[in-house]
Amino acid sequence: MNKHTAYSILELAIVSEGSTFRETLHNSLELAKLAEAHDYKRYWFAEHHNSASVGSSATSLLIGYVAENTKTIRVGSGGIMLPNHSPLIIAEQFGTLAHLYPNRIDLGLGRAPGTDMLTAEAIRSDFMKAAHSFPAEIEKIEHYFSAANNKGKVRAPIAEGVDVPIYILGSTTDSAYLAAQKGLPYAFASHFATNHLMHALKIYREEFKPSEVLEKPYTIAGVNVIVADTDEEAQKLFTSLIRMFFGILTGTSQPLHAPIEMTEDLKDIFQHPSLNQMLKYSFVGTKETVKQQTKAFLEDTQADELIMVSTIYDIKARLKSVKLFAEVMNEINYPNNL
Repeated sequence: MNKHTAYSILELAIVSEGSTFRETLHNSLELAKLAEAHDYKRYWFAEHHNSASVGSSATSLLIGYVAENTKTIRVGSGGIMLPNHSPLIIAEQFGTLAHLYPNRIDLGLGRAPGTDMLTAEAIRSDFMKAAHSFPAEIEKIEHYFSAANNKGKVRAPIAEGVDVPIYILGSTTDSAYLAAQKGLPYAFASHFATNHLMHALKIYREEFKPSEVLEKPYTIAGVNVIVADTDEEAQKLFTSLIRMFFGILTGTSQPLHAPIEMTEDLKDIFQHPSLNQMLKYSFVGTKETVKQQTKAFLEDTQADELIMVSTIYDIKARLKSVKLFAEVMNEINYPNNL
């Protein structure tokens, strides 16, 4: 296991039942400030569309909002769903962000639409063509960020020569080959896409080619984390996430429901093969319980960094969970300080 494992947050700005988008986005900032105070490395927003319960659709705007109101934590996209966008516009947006917040902006790029196909086509009529051209679209962005493009006919001058690290995001093995071939850091969405994690990491490490930006493989793995004072309290908080994923699987997506007691019916729902597999990497319990789950995961994956998703209905419970997980990671990273 890596002696010191970085830890970060992936934020979807999920709207809790009874809350507004405005409240949700303000809570995202409050969470980012807490994360910064507890040494989280980065705070990424995921791009999603056509959902009444997800507020992270205008990803670049939210990155600016959080970066403006924090000081040191890296802020970025986890990710920008590139087939939805013009590479030129993304280069201009993230070049601008990097000038405003130097050495703090990350650009994570994914291939999926972050929505249903009808909406994807409404976002960009040639979405499927762009998705198939994902590697070439990344090369365009790299080109726009290159200082050597200052003689090009099509330019993004505000991005040229600017340091914005690019990360390849994925949930299948396809992304592993691409990240390895390009010598870029690789983030896997194992907080919901668990089947291919180990195989994808193996491919990425074995096929990795050093590049100008990265000498050796760097992996980030997504996990769901809920930490509370007791295992029973954490399991109760977990019921909101279980019900949310059940809604996704059944096509009845709704705002995040308030937690309820973990009933036998909910336990049965959680044991459904599809749901159980999706939530396989969910670390739920007290600090000690989550610490053991986290250590086992790190030993299995050898991930360089964890990016945690904190799907909790109440903002106070969420802030507490994020604080406690920072303590867990510090205990794992610095066992001699205990």
